[in-house]
Amino acid sequence: MLLGMGAASRAALAQKTPASIGFLGASHSHFKGKFQVIRESSDWHLVGIAESDAAIRQTLQEQNVTLLSRDELLHHPDIRVIAVESGVPEHAADGLAVLQAGKHLHLEKAPADNFQAFSEIVKLAQQKNLLLQIGYMWRYHPAISKALEAARSGWLGQVNFVKATIATQIAGDGRAELARFPGGIMFELGGHVIDPMVRLMGEPRRVTPFLRTDGPYGDSLHDNTVAVLEWDRAIGIVQTSTLVPDSSRSRSFELHGSNGRVVVNPIEPPAMYYDLAKPAGPYQTGIQKIQLGGYRRFVDDFAELAAVLRGEGRLRVTPDEDLKVERALLACSGMA
Repeated sequence: MLLGMGAASRAALAQKTPASIGFLGASHSHFKGKFQVIRESSDWHLVGIAESDAAIRQTLQEQNVTLLSRDELLHHPDIRVIAVESGVPEHAADGLAVLQAGKHLHLEKAPADNFQAFSEIVKLAQQKNLLLQIGYMWRYHPAISKALEAARSGWLGQVNFVKATIATQIAGDGRAELARFPGGIMFELGGHVIDPMVRLMGEPRRVTPFLRTDGPYGDSLHDNTVAVLEWDRAIGIVQTSTLVPDSSRSRSFELHGSNGRVVVNPIEPPAMYYDLAKPAGPYQTGIQKIQLGGYRRFVDDFAELAAVLRGEGRLRVTPDEDLKVERALLACSGMA
C-alpha cells in the first residue's frame, strides 16, 4: 500500500505511526518516570524491556510489560530506539551495545564514568548516523531554558558568575551505591546543572573540586561537595549534598551578568525571577517574577526524540556539547 502513496501521504502516515522503543535496564531511579511517559505518549510504542533483576522483572510482569532477554532486545527487528536505564556502572557498556546493534540511543545520566568510554559512544553514534540523546532531566526545563535564552540574547549583559545547587537527603543503603564513584554525590547529581552551565559558557579552562565526607554515617561517600569552574571572564560554583532536608526547595540555578541576574528557585516546581539594572528584551528594570506553566520531567525529551525520528529538526544538544559536559562533570567529580 505504501508504494501507491504519494510522498505527502507517506509523510503524514509516518507522523501518525508511533516509533517502537525498548528499555535496556529498569533499575535507574529515572526509569519509572520515563516508563510512564512512554506508555502515555502517542509518539511511542513500547515493545519490551530487558532487565536481569528478578524483583524488578516481577514488578514489570505485574504491569503487563513484555520481558525480553538482552539479546532479544538489542536485535529486535521492530525496535528503533533503546533507552538505557540500567545502573550507572553499566551505562557506558550498555550504550555502546545499543549502538553496535544499530539502534538509536537514549542514554541515562551519567553516561559514563570515564571520558574515553563516552568518547567511543559519541564516535560510534556519528559513524553509524544514529541519534544519541543523554538523559539530563532539565535540558528541556522551561525556566532553565528561559534563563539560558536571556544570557544568550545579551539581556543580562556580560555573564560573569553562574551558580547552581542540587541537593538531596540520603541515608542508609543508598549511600553505599553512590560511594562506588570517587565523585560521590557530585557525580550522581551535579551533571544536571553542570550541563546547562557548560552549554552556555563553554568548557571551563580550570575546575577545582572539593569533595568532602561530612555525614555522620562512618562511610566513605563524598556527600558534601562543591566544584569551582573558571572561564576567562567568569566563575561558576556547583554545590551538591546528600545532607539537605526538604532539598527540592533548595535546588536553584542562577546567572549573573553586568546588567542583572536571573534566578530559578526552586527548579521543581519551576519558579523564577529576573532582576535587571536596565530594560532588556521583554523585561523591565527591577525584579520581575515570571509565571510558568506546569512541568513534567521527560515529556519534552521524548517528544523531541520522536520528532527527530520523523525528520523534524535535530536534537537541541550537539555531540560536541555532550563531550564538553561529560569532561566537565568528570572534572567536577575529581574523576577526570
